[in-house]
Amino acid sequence: MRLSTLFALFMLAAPAAAQEVPIQNTIRAQIQAFQDDDFARAFTFASPNIHALFGTPQAFGKMVREGYPMVYRPADIAMLELRFIGGAYWQRVRVTDAKGRAYWLDYQMIERPEGWRINAVQMQEAPDVGA
Repeated sequence: MRLSTLFALFMLAAPAAAQEVPIQNTIRAQIQAFQDDDFARAFTFASPNIHALFGTPQAFGKMVREGYPMVYRPADIAMLELRFIGGAYWQRVRVTDAKGRAYWLDYQMIERPEGWRINAVQMQEAPDVGA
């Protein structure tokens, strides 16, 4: 009985694990494009919903510069857990800004024929683990 429970848990985790590297590579590539000020390339990693919302790479870049400066110019990023919630993959990323503040960003990912795309980002300040 115990072995079958472990096998069932493994089978539930396996699909997420198989997606982890391509999802993380998509997020890293977009962050690198922001660091290069290449908003056209960064926009290619966004989902059709994001394209419809912002319209142009320039408008998208302005939103990131003003609303997500820690993503635009991160001091450090660390990929954390990939979760499957409500029918969607959510990749948690710990981003540290230039002032040393840490944030958790949860990236909602969707799979498209051309690969994984970022469909939404939710941000929260990460707990201070040193306190």
